Amino acid sequence: MQVGFEAKRLFTNFTGLGNYSRFVVNALSEFAPENIYTLYSPKIKSHPEVDPILARTNIKAIGPTGGFTFFKGLWRSWGVSLSPSIQSLNIFHGLSQELPSGLPKHIRKIVTVHDLIYIRYPKFYNPIDVAIYTAKVKSACRIADKVIAISQQTADDLIEFIKVDPAKIEVVYQGSHPIFKTKASTQEKAIVKAKYNLPDEYILNVGTIEERKNVKRLVEALALLPESIRIPVVIVGRATDYLKEVIACAQERKVIDKIILIHQASFQDLPALYQMATVFVYPSLFEGFGIPLLEAIESGVPVITSQGSCFHEAAGPDAIYVDPNNAESLGAALNNVLTDSALAERVISTSTKYIKRFEPQVIASDLIRVYKNA
Repeated sequence: MQVGFEAKRLFTNFTGLGNYSRFVVNALSEFAPENIYTLYSPKIKSHPEVDPILARTNIKAIGPTGGFTFFKGLWRSWGVSLSPSIQSLNIFHGLSQELPSGLPKHIRKIVTVHDLIYIRYPKFYNPIDVAIYTAKVKSACRIADKVIAISQQTADDLIEFIKVDPAKIEVVYQGSHPIFKTKASTQEKAIVKAKYNLPDEYILNVGTIEERKNVKRLVEALALLPESIRIPVVIVGRATDYLKEVIACAQERKVIDKIILIHQASFQDLPALYQMATVFVYPSLFEGFGIPLLEAIESGVPVITSQGSCFHEAAGPDAIYVDPNNAESLGAALNNVLTDSALAERVISTSTKYIKRFEPQVIASDLIRVYKNA
């Protein structure tokens, strides 16, 4: 089987959608090596995350040629369908909610949809972006023979908001970056601890500091803890204007001295940041999946997260769930984890077993099944 991918973000994005793209291609290359995988991208460039993929013998990359080298966006949306190599494909898979128009009829078309948060919560987005994203995902779902949703939550949203035929949707989960399977050494942890001036114990939160991620609720919960067990909160993520609300809340609740902000953490430092944490808290209001939950569980950290949305799918039945709109609920959960080591260990153990379903060999098998059924 010959499989082509719309792979722009594999080469250009080194967080969410890029990590997903590389995870998928790596998993398929390793666990379904009999196939040929072609990456179509307007930019093909060297990077430590990309080079090992391109070195595999069953993977090749193709970029724009001729006049399309000056109109790369047009090539990605339409010109890629004119590439001679397209004719030999059996499958074309859009990895990030898009498919080019004009693909030959004989090719089975697959698109992965990660979330429809911009439709469910348009207030968090620029209206122009909402219109563009919505038009692209509707077009891709219309063209596709199969739509891969990365969670049942996303599958439900596809049915509710853009009326995709349920028979067309397949839920195939995603996995975390392999870096989180590696145990940081004592020396590596010491370096990271010194680099970010971390305390011996801390509550960790990772994600863009924006309203939907709801980190202000964590600050409110922190203030409710008895001072005897109140440990610092380390917030790792890009800042937005919402950060002002978080800081104001911490000042008002008199816990500003317990807040540590890290806006430019190296991706290579994240495993140590997770592994040194006492507990990971993810009080997000809504996600398509919630990869930080997997990262924390892979790192051997107990997880507290939100009820509803996709969080039970990502973290499993044994994580601790709270009402994300209720600081008292979150505070009580924190109190329990911080004062009951047996509870923390139980959550870690059972959650670690649960996430075996997100291993790359499982994901590769599920994707091949979708390809064959398309």
